[in-house]
Amino acid sequence: MANLFTRIKDMVVADINETLDVKEKKNPIAMLNQYLRQCEQETEKVRKLLERQYSLKEEFTREFYQANDLAEKRKRQAEVASKAGEMELYNFAMQEQSQYEERAVRLKEVLNEATKQLTELESKYEEMKHKLKDMHIRRMELMGRENVSRANHQISKVLDNQTYSDKSYSRFQEIESYLDRLEHQVNSSYYRNTIDSRIAILEKQLKKEETNTNL
Repeated sequence: MANLFTRIKDMVVADINETLDVKEKKNPIAMLNQYLRQCEQETEKVRKLLERQYSLKEEFTREFYQANDLAEKRKRQAEVASKAGEMELYNFAMQEQSQYEERAVRLKEVLNEATKQLTELESKYEEMKHKLKDMHIRRMELMGRENVSRANHQISKVLDNQTYSDKSYSRFQEIESYLDRLEHQVNSSYYRNTIDSRIAILEKQLKKEETNTNL
């Protein structure tokens, strides 16, 4: 049964990886954005842990100094009780002093360890931020290359209507031909209208001259 569950899990993981590979091939920038979001989330988690470590260090520091102060206080009280001959108070103060001193020693060790861990965590956090920044820069580089690639592809589609064909005409050539035809039509229409107007004027002049001659 365990082997069956293992095989099912492996199959599911393989299907997920295959799906991710397909998505990555179709849209690598989108997959990269997803990876970056995940990295940003992990970096944010580390930042929160770092803040908690700062708080713990401050708390350990307070407890350490408090234990030290109480140990010193009980030491002075033990001296006063000893001089006064109050042995019961003296013994109690000495016992308390010992406990606070032991606590201070333990807290000192914990504080040193917390400080060391904090330094390591700070270093790792800074490294993560640098890597995340580098990844953002690489994404911008890839986006720039992708834009250039798409632009070149689009330019090729415009300039070459049928790729790899010797008889193909560029779209710019088609547009230029269309403009030439349109210009020719406009000019022909202009000249035709101009000629019609001029002929009509000449006809009127001739008729006027004929009428005058007949008179």
